[in-house]
Parts: sequence; structure tokens; C-alpha cells
Amino acid sequence: MNVENAELLERLKCGDNAAFGEFVNTHWDKVYNRANGLLNNREDAEEVAQDTFIRARKSIGNFRGECSLSTWLYHIATNLAHNKHWYWWRRKRGSSVSLDTPLSEDAEMTIADVLPSEDRTPAQEAVNVELMELLPRAIASLPPKYGEVLKLRNEDDLSYEEIAKRMNISVGTVKSRLSRAREFLRETLEKMRK
Repeated sequence: MNVENAELLERLKCGDNAAFGEFVNTHWDKVYNRANGLLNNREDAEEVAQDTFIRARKSIGNFRGECSLSTWLYHIATNLAHNKHWYWWRRKRGSSVSLDTPLSEDAEMTIADVLPSEDRTPAQEAVNVELMELLPRAIASLPPKYGEVLKLRNEDDLSYEEIAKRMNISVGTVKSRLSRAREFLRETLEKMRK
């Protein structure tokens, strides 16, 4: 590592804001271009670049100097971009279509303009409001092993395999507990609504 980089690293480790600004200005384009090359999406690449520098600032104290600062940033950006890619891939982002998409290149009408309206009746809205009030209580009444697996699946959006690993149980047990949790919720909600 050359003297200039060693000095910058020392200033970064001391929490020098000016050094961090210098660091970002020097490396922003390389980090952004790497993320954009992997994600092919400007907004996501910008987010990854920002997250790269945030992560670098938080962990600069652990940087051992085994590679250059720019190589270290490049690796952080690559990992974050891969994580974001898999996050969107699991949610099928590439196959989704915005409702604001025009029907054709020269059309002003959007997909949302031609979709049938599904306005709820007051009765349907009342049932929905009631359900939203009862659901948290019903979930809280679940036995812990069912509540935990439901939270990991629905709130944390983990796969069956990830849940199995986290809870140290088999994938089959995860599926069984999820099924039982949903059944338990249905029964509980029916009782609460009576």
C-alpha cells in the first residue's frame, strides 16, 4: 500500500469525515459501474453503491490491508449486488409489469386504466377491517413453534430451506408446521368472529 493510501486509511479509521468524502469521490464511479454492470438497473446500482460505502465505513476498522482499498470496495459492491440480484430473482421482479406501463409506445392509456375496478362494497370493507383487527391477536395465540415458522415465512420472507436451517428442523417439518399454523389461524379467526 502506498504512503498516500496508508494515510487515507489511517484517517478513515479515525473517523475523519473529510477523508470519507474523499474516499467516496475517488471510488464512487468504479463501485457504481460494477453494481450497474451486475444489476443492469440504475436505481438498484445507486442503492448498492451507497450501501457499499456505508458498509465500508462501518467496517473500515477491520480492514487488514491484504488488498487495496479499491479492491476491497469492489468485493463489497459485488457481494451486495449479488445479494440484491437474488433478492429480486426470488421475487420474480423481472417478470413483473408496472400498472403505469403505457399500453403501447404512443398511447397515453396505461394498464391501470383498462383493468376492471374492484371497488369493495361497504360490507366487504367491514369484513376486511374486522379481519385486520383480529389477525394480530390470532397470530399471537399460536403455539410458539407455529408462530415462529409463520413469522419467518411471511414476515422475513425466508425459503423453506432457510427456515429449516435457522430452526434446525427438516424442510418437511417446516411445511407441516406452516400448514398447521394456517389451519390453526383459520379456526381461531372463525371462533373470534362468532
